[in-house]
Amino acid sequence: MSTLTFGYAMCGSFCTFKKAMGVLEKLTQTGANVIPIMSEMSYNTDTRFGKAEDFRTNITNLTGNNIICCVKDAEPIGPKNLLDLLVVLPCTGNTLAKIANGIADTSVTMAVKAHLRNQKPVLLAVSTNDGLGTAAKNIGTLLNCKNLYFLPFSQDDYIKKPNSLVADFEKLPDAAIAAFEGRQLQPVLGF
Repeated sequence: MSTLTFGYAMCGSFCTFKKAMGVLEKLTQTGANVIPIMSEMSYNTDTRFGKAEDFRTNITNLTGNNIICCVKDAEPIGPKNLLDLLVVLPCTGNTLAKIANGIADTSVTMAVKAHLRNQKPVLLAVSTNDGLGTAAKNIGTLLNCKNLYFLPFSQDDYIKKPNSLVADFEKLPDAAIAAFEGRQLQPVLGF
């Protein structure tokens, strides 16, 4: 992986940021060049899960790269062919809906659109409270799209949040290898 360049995009599923940061750290330890991308919401919002500035500082320190955080800066990903693989971790229901419907109005959705023009893999790590609700149709649509792959996912709390889905972030290495091979890591549901 040390010869690869990964895009690592984070959306506003703030409750998963601690895990996402751990996955990012492991990815950087492989020697891969990691270009961080944050949605405008995740880049700017302080929550009970942490301060935006702290996350930004940690991400920049881990990757050694500046964070792409606006549509204008994400657009060159395609024309400059900057990435080998783009990971969206965590990927919210809002972002899933936008990708499924071709909407590129955030830094993350523009990064996905720009990267897909090069027909290279995008790996989505679902984290949404409505994955088995209104977001289910978007997941279904994206499962059938060329060059879009998912980290395996399952219900995270079927009693208190029966529609909620979350990806198994630890499967990123295996899912990335599968995506490079043009296949979906199986099983995609349940872990």
